[in-house]
Amino acid sequence: MPHVSPIVEKGLDTLNDVRQGKLDLSWMNSNPQGWGVKAIPRDERGLGLEDINRVGNYGVVPDGGSLHGSMAPRGSEIPEHMPSLGCYDINDKSLVWADNVAHLYDEAVARQWSSARDIPWDQLKPQREDLEKAMCQVCTSLAEIEFIAGDMPAKWLWHINHDFHEVKLFLASQIFDEARHMEVFRKRALANGGGLLRSSPDAENQLRLILEAPNFTTGSALMHILGEGFVLTLFRNGEMFSLTPVEKKIFRLCMQDEARHVAYGTMHLKYFLEKHPEREDEIHDILRRGEEATFSLNQAQDTIEARAILAGGGLEHIEDGFVKLKYLFKKQIQEYLYRLRMAGLDRSHKLAIPFELPV
Repeated sequence: MPHVSPIVEKGLDTLNDVRQGKLDLSWMNSNPQGWGVKAIPRDERGLGLEDINRVGNYGVVPDGGSLHGSMAPRGSEIPEHMPSLGCYDINDKSLVWADNVAHLYDEAVARQWSSARDIPWDQLKPQREDLEKAMCQVCTSLAEIEFIAGDMPAKWLWHINHDFHEVKLFLASQIFDEARHMEVFRKRALANGGGLLRSSPDAENQLRLILEAPNFTTGSALMHILGEGFVLTLFRNGEMFSLTPVEKKIFRLCMQDEARHVAYGTMHLKYFLEKHPEREDEIHDILRRGEEATFSLNQAQDTIEARAILAGGGLEHIEDGFVKLKYLFKKQIQEYLYRLRMAGLDRSHKLAIPFELPV
């Protein structure tokens, strides 16, 4: 046998012992308090994350995560010599938790869709050049910003204690959602004889605020409630910008994903503020900066012109389009403030941007 390392040699010795009947089997007596539980599916949806959290101690989420710092799943027996990986340093439940997160993960898994098979690409029709270019510019902008909503949770995911696995699973589903959104908007820009148009330096400068947020909760407030909240309202009013059944289906499917993300962010902020009311000013400050950045991003010339052309039905009707965008912006503000009130934060008298656009 060629020379092997001590690690491989130890593995071979263990394998040899087991083959010779030198069994240990102590693992069979581990975690006696967790043995004998049975998870039962509630309904035809199958065995969900919420279902397995209803049995025994497995659904008990500690306020402070286990400090062993390993990848051991919550509820398992942790040997004394378990090594710490040194990266899972978000150990306070209030910094990531939302009471709806297990439900949202179950929904996310059940409602996955494919941009290849679930969009009626065969129903695309040739469009006037101004309308197609406007749609391609909107898709370019959306493809640019969708990845930020995946990159932000990816930045924090590997810091979160494994005792909060519901949060980690949900954020992982969000990363995949956002990858699919980027994919579908890129495909729409390329699928009808147009192409990707202008990327936005302003978008890069404004969106970096999310990635540079000092902690997960402030980043979540910026992205899940403010940024994705504005996008959710946009998708809900997708008929305003749709040229064919293709865009309608894209906006509708993306909307269901965004609604989950916004729901998590809203309930996380609520949970956080209930545990840390003294940090309310910190949230107000980051949202003020975020509101200014979001307003600047949404009123950038290439963004607002393209949306107005689509909303109006052509370049010659762009003024009608601006009227519709005024209505959309007002709804975005109203829904944003409503979500903050649901989370226990009132910004109606602190809003850093107009409540509505000028005529």
